[in-house]
Amino acid sequence: MATTAATTYDAQALPGIHTRLKRRGLLPAEHLVDGGYTSLVHVEQAAREHRVTVTGPLPGNPTRQHRQNEGFGRDDFHIDFDRRQVTCPQGQVSKGWHGPHPTSSPTAAPLIVARFTKSQCQPCSVRARCTTSRDSARNVGFPPRELRDLQVRVRAEQQTPDWQARYAVRSGVEGTVNEFAHGHGMRRCRCRGQSKAHLQHIFTAIAVNIERLSGVPPTDEAPPSRPPTAFQNFLDQHGIPRLKSWRATSS
Repeated sequence: MATTAATTYDAQALPGIHTRLKRRGLLPAEHLVDGGYTSLVHVEQAAREHRVTVTGPLPGNPTRQHRQNEGFGRDDFHIDFDRRQVTCPQGQVSKGWHGPHPTSSPTAAPLIVARFTKSQCQPCSVRARCTTSRDSARNVGFPPRELRDLQVRVRAEQQTPDWQARYAVRSGVEGTVNEFAHGHGMRRCRCRGQSKAHLQHIFTAIAVNIERLSGVPPTDEAPPSRPPTAFQNFLDQHGIPRLKSWRATSS
């Protein structure tokens, strides 16, 4: 159980969680987390320092072209790390390579910026598909090679049925979080101070574990199935099949 200030990013707490688990000999081989914890930097750090595979939805490409599904996004540019240059879809080669530079986000990867010149971009016949700026040229930002390779690999894995089936287990974790938040008032501190709030979280977790253990049937009996939710009852009443994982839906 980890308690942090409300202003702390989820991903910032991940290294400390792994360090404490290692100290107690409880590190998992795979750690299923939600999208708030999947910082590219910390995914790489967990694998390198603790040999833990952090599995969760990696944030998508934030560029305008990728969000609107039109124009040339970052993935349409060929990155040559050995020559330190980037080639655009029209064959123009970047004239500048800067960084990696740290970003303003405490959990974001450092960025390398490849710059094109005005003389390359302004005469381009498909300039509108690349940039909306009338005067400036296109810049392309991306993480260093090791993080870039990891990013490409993880995003590809997230589209496979095997990854989606493994990540479906995460729904049980979300159910537990919901139980703590709405069933036991974990979003309200009964005492002042983070140390006292941490004690409240620990005592609540102990109480929930005791409650669950008391409901476990004898070993010779099959465990009772979890009752369906109101939404699942609605699907059944209207003949709509349930998905094993709601995250398996594709746009």
